[in-house]
Amino acid sequence: MFFERVKQGFFGNVRNDLLSGLTVAFALIPEAIAFSIMAGVDPMVGLYASFTIAVTISIVGGRPGMISAATGAMASLMGPIIVKYGLDYLFAATVLTGIIQWVLGSLKVGKFITFVPQSVIVGFVNALAIIIFMAQLPNFAGATWVMYLMVAGTLAIIYLLPRLTTAVPSALVAIIVMTVIAMLTGADLRTVGDMGSITQALPVFHLPQVPLTLGTLLALFPYSLALAVVGMTETLLTATIVDEMTDTKSNKNLEIRGQGIANVITGFFGGMAGCAMIGQTVINVKSGGRTRLSTFVAGIFLLFLILVLGDVVKQIPMAALVGVMFMVSIGTFDWNSIRTIGKIPRGDAVVMVLTVAIVVATSDLAIGVVSGVIMSALNFGWKMARLRSHSFMNEKGHKVYEISGQLFFGTMTHFVEQFEYAADPEHVVIDLSASHVWDHSAVTAISKATQKYAALGKKVTLTGLNQESRQMIDRVGLTAGGSAHS
Repeated sequence: MFFERVKQGFFGNVRNDLLSGLTVAFALIPEAIAFSIMAGVDPMVGLYASFTIAVTISIVGGRPGMISAATGAMASLMGPIIVKYGLDYLFAATVLTGIIQWVLGSLKVGKFITFVPQSVIVGFVNALAIIIFMAQLPNFAGATWVMYLMVAGTLAIIYLLPRLTTAVPSALVAIIVMTVIAMLTGADLRTVGDMGSITQALPVFHLPQVPLTLGTLLALFPYSLALAVVGMTETLLTATIVDEMTDTKSNKNLEIRGQGIANVITGFFGGMAGCAMIGQTVINVKSGGRTRLSTFVAGIFLLFLILVLGDVVKQIPMAALVGVMFMVSIGTFDWNSIRTIGKIPRGDAVVMVLTVAIVVATSDLAIGVVSGVIMSALNFGWKMARLRSHSFMNEKGHKVYEISGQLFFGTMTHFVEQFEYAADPEHVVIDLSASHVWDHSAVTAISKATQKYAALGKKVTLTGLNQESRQMIDRVGLTAGGSAHS
């Protein structure tokens, strides 16, 4: 059984996984360097993190084929740690981040991804596509026509080669071809080496040199908690997107625990905290990567590129990688959402657009997603807070109120206002066949109505209660004035 899982997890799609892993490794290098610069640390911190996290998560994660490494969302939170405390405190914060994520995964918080509405997921994806595209634009500053021509050539290979053959990922071919052309022609182009220095050395075990005191823990905990939540959010959303792209399921809680383990390890090997990367994951999936082997190869080949081919890697033109990321941006954006935006409910459309706007404006995926979830919850609550009533006199001379809608804290006041207490006859029937009693507030509202009738010497009978509503009322209990019947 164990060997069968290993076979399926690592050797069920070997050829495609090897090639897709190689493609991803090339794309990881400039991203890791850029994120290191964003965090204010040496480029090798991001490169070591990407290697360590990718290899570790390929073994202990819960979403095969997903790429995890150093990310911009995490790097944006690290600057204050470096400025205030220094590099070793960043490593310690990374370890603490991993511990927090492992605890959250053990508490099975992965199930909360089900509370993220589709409108927020689509907004997240579209915003990320826009951010990926915008992140490439600074590479054109001061660029010559050669840069534009090479980007166009890269895109041409990426989109035209699959019409001839799909034996090799077109993005990998584009990177190799453009690198060879740049080296042979000596074109004046910005290269990976221009982004930062690459040291050809293995990562080594390093115990963060920080005081092991409660004060250190309290100082780092807010940063680590923020990193853990942002990393978890981006990872869960990316995993959900890959589930849909590949029509497969994944273990979200195992993935969160795996991310935690990966961050603990990278913190001890000179790396910064990371999480799932949707851009590189899209490259991997579109290049045929499906199993853990693709992620493992991406990490191992990244280290190979650093150690053995460092001098060659430095000469990779940024134009080729920009072209690849443009492809990722185009492929990530949900173009169908534009065509259907006029057909979906207006509230969902507004949530989707605002999620995109918030993420793009703040460059913070977590803030955008959380804001989107809150807006969706408010939109849902507003819809659910609609309560309707219809009244008539039955053949027995009783006044019957038919209540339609959900009874919860949001409709409590509205419910109590539905009745004509003084004008109603001696016996009132409240029919809840089209309602559901959800919480203590709803039971309290029913009690208030029955008490008002009781104060006037009138009797109230509740009818049409479903089983759950009856259990809620029986558990909380109605005050004097009403009786419940099925």
